[in-house]
Amino acid sequence: MSTPVESTAAELAAIADGVDQYRRRVAALAEPYVGSDRDDLVTAIHESERLLRSAERGLLRALRAAQ
Repeated sequence: MSTPVESTAAELAAIADGVDQYRRRVAALAEPYVGSDRDDLVTAIHESERLLRSAERGLLRALRAAQ
């Protein structure tokens, strides 16, 4: 039986992985528009990617603290 901390660590790891997958998907959305006249869209997508990367880092810090 796992302890509450082990359960929390497992959940944090799964969420961090999910956020990483979403971040990659979001980043890929910008690729067709790079170099086009849709700088506004590219900028918004890249900002979203950066925020997801920051969330992933925070989750990974929490995971390290839980281990």
